[in-house]
Amino acid sequence: MKPKEGKESLTQNAARTANRDQGAAAPSTAASGLDEHGHPIGSHEGDAEQPHMTLPPAQRREINVLVGKFTAETDQTAKLRLAQQLAEKFKAVERFDSAGYYLEQIALVRPGEQTWKRAADQYFEAYSFATTEERQKLLGAKCQELYGKVLKNNPDNLDAKTNLGMAYMSSANPVQGITLIREVLAADPRNEKALYNLGFLAIQSGQFDKAVERFQELIKVNPENVNGQFYLGVSLAKTGAKEEAKKAFLKAKSISPDPALAASVDEELKKLQ
Repeated sequence: MKPKEGKESLTQNAARTANRDQGAAAPSTAASGLDEHGHPIGSHEGDAEQPHMTLPPAQRREINVLVGKFTAETDQTAKLRLAQQLAEKFKAVERFDSAGYYLEQIALVRPGEQTWKRAADQYFEAYSFATTEERQKLLGAKCQELYGKVLKNNPDNLDAKTNLGMAYMSSANPVQGITLIREVLAADPRNEKALYNLGFLAIQSGQFDKAVERFQELIKVNPENVNGQFYLGVSLAKTGAKEEAKKAFLKAKSISPDPALAASVDEELKKLQ
């Protein structure tokens, strides 16, 4: 998550950053409320009826041809190859749920820790971009399902466990999610993703002192973690530690060339005056 995105939808944004910093899980079709491409039905805001209409026509035609071939193919090896191609095409156009669907088809035929995780990671990416509660819950449930399969293969996959924890944040049992992420930290106290997510969730719940602690731990592990420095500044500012907050903001700005982050830092610094 980039600081420029502000503080709306904190849980999904924390998930997004975590996944991009080191990310990883996924559902079936109609039974899970997905269309034939793996999209949650009606999930693409503003284009629910024809989710691919925003794609350039050439890309849309190419994908449609591949979908047709995949549907008609009876040879398993060829079908899996087409599933991989479709996953790559959908990922390239940021249709992460569809990419997850086709990677899940591979995992169903060749189940294992890594195949399930590849599918799960794409659904998790889609989950992190969800802008409606319904879509967040649907994709979060899919992440829970697929990361569960990853952990069944390897209970020590901490990356999957962290993402599973974040997926629980949109469920009826968010405490389970926090418990899972804390278990990751118990196993690996220097885990950047777990520290970041717990810090961000503390901001979300207004526990700014706890957020400060988490982000301070994070930047001890990695002083170059831009988001860690930025949100340490946000947390410190909320506790009234203005000078320390200013240092954290300036550090974040100094280690990132992103002009959007620089603008966010400048905005936060103005608030401290």
